[in-house]
Amino acid sequence: MHLRDQPANASRRPALSPLSERIARRISRGGPITVGDYMAAALGDADHGYYRRADPLGAKGDFTTAPETSQLFGDLIGAWLIDCWDKLGRPASVNLVELGPGRGTLMADALRVGRRVPEWLSAIKLHLVEINPALRCLQASALQDHAPVWHDTLYGLPDGPTMLVANEFLDALPIRQLVYWDGNWLERLVDWNEAAGFHFVLAPRPNALSLLVPEDLPHPAQGSLCELSPAVIAVGTEIAHRIATFGGAALLIDYGHTQSAFGESLQAVRAHRMVAALENPGEADLSAHVDFAALVRVAREAGTHASGPTTQRAFLKALGIDIRADRLKRGRSAEAAAAIDRAADRLTGADAMGALFKVAAITPAGIVPAGFDGPANGGS
Repeated sequence: MHLRDQPANASRRPALSPLSERIARRISRGGPITVGDYMAAALGDADHGYYRRADPLGAKGDFTTAPETSQLFGDLIGAWLIDCWDKLGRPASVNLVELGPGRGTLMADALRVGRRVPEWLSAIKLHLVEINPALRCLQASALQDHAPVWHDTLYGLPDGPTMLVANEFLDALPIRQLVYWDGNWLERLVDWNEAAGFHFVLAPRPNALSLLVPEDLPHPAQGSLCELSPAVIAVGTEIAHRIATFGGAALLIDYGHTQSAFGESLQAVRAHRMVAALENPGEADLSAHVDFAALVRVAREAGTHASGPTTQRAFLKALGIDIRADRLKRGRSAEAAAAIDRAADRLTGADAMGALFKVAAITPAGIVPAGFDGPANGGS
């Protein structure tokens, strides 16, 4: 069965891009691929993947992140990291890690705040997980005073206490999709042919992936779609095990939902506009909302304390974004002050990043980090 096929006149179909040809050949040889395999190829292909090419950030790119919106974001993350380090007993050596650091803006802002606590700056060793060569160059420039070390994955990080930040990293990890049809969960796959191009189909029979559907979800209706991300669970498990073993803290911020739910969130963005997810792989940012409930669950199963999830608005408000914004406005022109207010509103607004983004933290048992102190924030 085909879902959301995209028929097209083959005679008018433009020539396939090199990456489209590569994926189409793979499907022609081995049959339809999972949505996760399609995402992994579109984003991470060694030659043509979206995250292997030039800087995608900013007004001239495809999307803008919170650190690029205002230094307020990085300032508060820096203060959060220092506060966690203090609660951890001020270890003399700490791996400071960022997953998907973008241009290095968040970390540069956080480290600038860290100048007020020279003991923290002398304790940290900076590690960046990044696969984009262009972004690595920008990070090197922004963070040259801190001798960053780069990694392709987090699995190569050195042992030791770890303070980790991941902002808009988890949403780009591959997902799998299941559709409830005639009493079974069938995996949604990506197929290709000359007439329809890339399109969705259903696997003919169930597989073991259906065992991962959360048990607390209601009974599904015909056609219900469930998104799962074994990759997110694997990353969350690795982070939690690292913190349980060596100590530290992790802050995870992303598009997402606080409770597991049915529904599709896979999306593609190009030039700040939504585009079809299966058109022109490698030319648009693909992402899906993070299931924070599943992430928190695996962190607690690993023996760590999981705080949240809460909204970015609640988290930044608890860290004092309004006070920080007022300080930044001192001595500024009316125009500059208004720009700071607009940025703060975008970061915390209910109709902007404030509600859409969720925040969770992983710390050793018994340590509750700043920003999650209130009962509404869901700390365990």
